Amino acid sequence: MSLRPPHRRQAVLRAGTALALPAGGLAWTMPAPPATAATAGAQRAAPDDAIAFTVSDPRITESSGLAVSRRHRGVTYTHNDSGGVAQIFALGPDGRTRAVLTLAGAGARDWEAMAMGRDEQGRPAIFVADIGDNLGGAWPYVTVYRVTEPERLRTRTLRATAFRFKYEDGPRNAETMMINPRTNRLYIASKLFAAAVYEAPARLSTRGTNLLRKVGDAPSIATDGAFAPDGRGYAIRTYFGGRLYRVDGDGRPGRMLTSIGLPRQQQGESLTYSADGRSLLVGSEGPAQPVYRVPLPKDALPSPSPTASSRNGNGEGNGGGAGSAEEGRRDSTGPSLGLVIALSVAAAIGYGLLRRRS
Repeated sequence: MSLRPPHRRQAVLRAGTALALPAGGLAWTMPAPPATAATAGAQRAAPDDAIAFTVSDPRITESSGLAVSRRHRGVTYTHNDSGGVAQIFALGPDGRTRAVLTLAGAGARDWEAMAMGRDEQGRPAIFVADIGDNLGGAWPYVTVYRVTEPERLRTRTLRATAFRFKYEDGPRNAETMMINPRTNRLYIASKLFAAAVYEAPARLSTRGTNLLRKVGDAPSIATDGAFAPDGRGYAIRTYFGGRLYRVDGDGRPGRMLTSIGLPRQQQGESLTYSADGRSLLVGSEGPAQPVYRVPLPKDALPSPSPTASSRNGNGEGNGGGAGSAEEGRRDSTGPSLGLVIALSVAAAIGYGLLRRRS
């Protein structure tokens, strides 16, 4: 996350709470947004939402990404945010750590997202994105690491493959990485105002730098996202809610379908689809945080007759959503929260200036 002071890593970003920055810096309180039907669902768990599991490992204090295993049923991967060891935690259905994968040859400057994809041989692979940029342009390039998902799940060290990326329109902060399971193509969504989705080359190179090209828009303050298991849709979350999108016929990001309310969380920064594609899993930074299972609306559920090409690694069929849902519910990240977003951006910029001076 880009608003966290270095010595107060568990700053809470939610309506009506204060964000304290380093001594001599800024202190401000985020006002609670107007109580509207659009924002209510984003601030508390809906009746259908349930806790899928609670992250119980005391080493996981800044869970910033989620990805559902393709080889191990019931396993969800996560990782800490910045300044830690380059490690991936494999969590069982009860939230307990079943294995820790240490990535040799990888750094952990500001890990912000993860996704499942495939390696050169078509095997399931875990991608972790070191794409955070607290100063919004301080890093000349960002890095995504890939490790082949092990067939046997045990604590071990794996050699990571590193891919460097640059944005075609200059450096920016980002916390969202997604991989289309049909095309294996990687996408990154930037975070602040004028946020956008950027597409990586079809074939990633370990030599030189891979150029990210803008292909669509993203909601402001995007903190994570994921493609549906069948590749027909994707979701992007913010601190205040989420949006569901369709995927065009060429596999690229398409138009928005609808918005979706998310449970109120301490610092909601992670999202992925469940293995069956019928719900979202959303998590938060902070110790012992619950991961919620949020059912998808009817028009975004998987189709009842998936083809073999739309099955995930667990053999479960996952279809896509369609329909005219973009005329449905009002987006909970829309204009009614403009003041909240503006204040959060102002705090991020102010904090960045203070860090540069120090």
